[in-house]
Amino acid sequence: MDISIFQITWFVLWGVLWAAYFMLDGFVLGTGFLSGIIAKNDTEKRVLINSIGPVWDGNEVWLLTAGGATFAAFPTTYALMFSNLYSALILLLFSLIVRGVSFEFRGKIDNDIWRGSWDKAMMVSSFLPALLFGVAFGNIFKGIPMRNDFVNLQFTFEGGLIGLLNPYGLVTGILFVLLFAVHGALYISTKTVGDLSSRALALANKIWPALLVVAVVFLAFTYPATKLYDNYLNAPVLIIVPIIAVVSLILIKVFAAKGEKGKAFTFSCLTIVFVVFTGVTGLFPNLLPSNIDPASNLNIYNSSSSLITLKLMTVVALIVVPIVIAYKIWVYRIFRAPVTEEQIEANQHPY
Repeated sequence: MDISIFQITWFVLWGVLWAAYFMLDGFVLGTGFLSGIIAKNDTEKRVLINSIGPVWDGNEVWLLTAGGATFAAFPTTYALMFSNLYSALILLLFSLIVRGVSFEFRGKIDNDIWRGSWDKAMMVSSFLPALLFGVAFGNIFKGIPMRNDFVNLQFTFEGGLIGLLNPYGLVTGILFVLLFAVHGALYISTKTVGDLSSRALALANKIWPALLVVAVVFLAFTYPATKLYDNYLNAPVLIIVPIIAVVSLILIKVFAAKGEKGKAFTFSCLTIVFVVFTGVTGLFPNLLPSNIDPASNLNIYNSSSSLITLKLMTVVALIVVPIVIAYKIWVYRIFRAPVTEEQIEANQHPY
């Protein structure tokens, strides 16, 4: 069988895994950095933490899977991505570690200073990944300043961490932050009750206009800054992907304004998924393009594993991924009920 079929298949799966991760961990990150804004007291902060407590670590499985799929299917891309974006990715890793620790350590000592310190750590370590993921993907869309000699296996990166903080990368970072902020606020509104739920929904409505403005700036900036639109111009049928993203973004506001929290959150999920698909569709077949030498682009053809590896991975994915999806559906169904202050005060939740 032609290896290109498997290369395309794994490119699609690569995009799906990233979309699933951002959709699921996006509301956890949003809840984390909004916690200090929405919660008025310690009980409400515990409500927020316990609303994401049963699912946050499981959501990160999709991040590990996306990274693992990149390593196994496109090892050259994995190697150069982690080399060229090393500083940003290390900062991202430390942030994710601190975030997990903050959930667990916050309630270990009954002391206001202790809890307050971990609350601040949770907010910062939730905000940074949202921003850094956006900056990283913005730079991937824009292209990395690298030169690749595929014959002699010599690769040169001509940038640094400061260079990644370019205008387009920062716009994409802000877009991710606002997407996750709205996503997190809507999640809180569905997972809590009473005044806390109402405040979260109101906050989502307040943030949405800023998200719309940044989304428009991002789409406008993408044309001169990247080559993402080339695939859409060459195959106009693909325009359905960003159209779904835009329509979903608008429907968030429509349903949030009506107080239909569940529908608003559903369209928030779709918005994030199709924003990621918009970028991935525009990238194809590139995975890590170079903005100084198009011949140095890493794509699915010059950075993929062997045919036997891709075949084996496909078989494993067909078996394991449905199991993971079924498990996640089961977990979310078990913990679907809102978390209440009464439950927290009765110590019916671990955090």
